[in-house]
Amino acid sequence: MKTFAQKIIAFNRSVEFTGALPPGIRIMNPFKENKESLKISSAFYTKYYHDNRPRHIILGINPGRFGAGLTGVPFTDPKRLSEKCGLVFPGPLAHEPSSVFIYDMIEAYGGSEKFYGKFYINSLCPLGFTIKNALGKEVNYNFYDSKALTEAVHDFIIWNIKRQLSFGIQTDICFCLGSGKNEKILHRLNEEHGFFKKIVALEHPRYIMQYKSKSIREYIDKYLAAFALAQ
Repeated sequence: MKTFAQKIIAFNRSVEFTGALPPGIRIMNPFKENKESLKISSAFYTKYYHDNRPRHIILGINPGRFGAGLTGVPFTDPKRLSEKCGLVFPGPLAHEPSSVFIYDMIEAYGGSEKFYGKFYINSLCPLGFTIKNALGKEVNYNFYDSKALTEAVHDFIIWNIKRQLSFGIQTDICFCLGSGKNEKILHRLNEEHGFFKKIVALEHPRYIMQYKSKSIREYIDKYLAAFALAQ
C-alpha cells in the first residue's frame, strides 16, 4: 500500500495542465520547470507524510512564485523550508509573507511534525499563474482574477480536488484559505460534487500579512480554533 507521501509525490510528478489559457497568462509548474522542486518537495513529503494516516485538507488558491513556485510545497518558501523544516534549499532563501504567517501558526499549533501529521495543504488549482504587469515584470496571478481563466481551469480544478481526496483525506470538514472568491468558488463546486460535508473559510495569509499585520496573533488564534474542529 502506498504511503500518503508516495501518493503526493506521484501526483506532483504527473500534474500538468494541457488546456488553453487566455492570452498573456503563463502557467507555472515548478515540477516541470525546476528539477530541484520535485526533489525538494519529495524530501518534505517523505519527512512528514511517510505513513497512511488520514488527514484534513487545507485548500488555498494556487501556488505563488516565491513559495510553492520554488519549493513545490504550498505556503512553504525556501527560508521556512530550511529554518522550520530542516531541509536544504539549493539556492537563495527567498521570502514569501504568506509562508511566514503559516509557519508562525504551525509553531503555535505545536510544530511541523504535529501539524503535518493531521493536515495536508494544497490549493484549488495545484499550479500557479503569472502575468506581466505594466512595467513588464512577471507577477502572480490568481485563477479567479479573470473570468476567462476561471473557466479555462474549471475542469482541472475539479480533477485536482478528486485526486487530492484519493490520498486519504477526511471529508467531514475542509478548510479554505481565502474568505472571498476562493471560498465562493469552493462552495459552488462542493454543492455540485459533494466533496465535503462542511467548509470552514479563513482569511488568506497574504491578506493578513498585507492588511492586518498588527493583528497576526488574533488570526493565528482564529486558525487554531478552526483546526480544533478537525478530529
